[in-house]
Amino acid sequence: MKTRFDAQPEALELDLRSAAVVVVDMQNAFAAPKGVFDLAGIDISAADQIIRTIQDILKKSRERGIKVVYLQMGYKKDLSNSGGPDSPNWHKEFALLLMRSHPQMQDKPLAEGTWNFAIVDALKPRAGDAVVGKSRYSGFAGTNLDSLFRTQGIRYLFFTGMATNVCVESTLRDAYCLDYWPILITDATMQAGPEFLQQATVQNVRAHFGWTLTTQEFLKSLTSANSPI
Repeated sequence: MKTRFDAQPEALELDLRSAAVVVVDMQNAFAAPKGVFDLAGIDISAADQIIRTIQDILKKSRERGIKVVYLQMGYKKDLSNSGGPDSPNWHKEFALLLMRSHPQMQDKPLAEGTWNFAIVDALKPRAGDAVVGKSRYSGFAGTNLDSLFRTQGIRYLFFTGMATNVCVESTLRDAYCLDYWPILITDATMQAGPEFLQQATVQNVRAHFGWTLTTQEFLKSLTSANSPI
């Protein structure tokens, strides 16, 4: 039995058993006061609302048996997987830039095991969820994410999290290139920077890389589905 989602630019019908909700980088670093984004001067005032929205999505998704997959950005404490000075990641990634501009910080931002690295308390993974660590913007870069989805027959990916124009979009684009069906839940994601960056990603996804829908539309489709998996 397939479930219809009133996505843009056209509706999609899919078997919920082939779908997953992807929660991208909902970590203290990006969504909490005094985290990496906050210290870098990025406005995170909308983060609390995004967290509540994702909570609603995860509650209903788990009830319907949809797989939940978390992506978690971070580095080994010796930064051996950061790429080092010869990598563009070293010169562009927020946490690595912050580390060099604030040498007084006791913990390396996004080091595994630190407060910044941890997923926010309100969205802690549950038994049965998958957590995939990554050290680049895309969740597919150097990880087992593709293998995880393929072995479980997952083809449709509903994207939530932060930041829309950075890690969410990077992972979504790679998903498209790997022949997954990417669906951006627009009000369950938040951009890094001005609002126009959010809209740019939404338009880009609709035109070239996938589909979009709102949380209300997503929840409505799951509520109307005939029976739990």
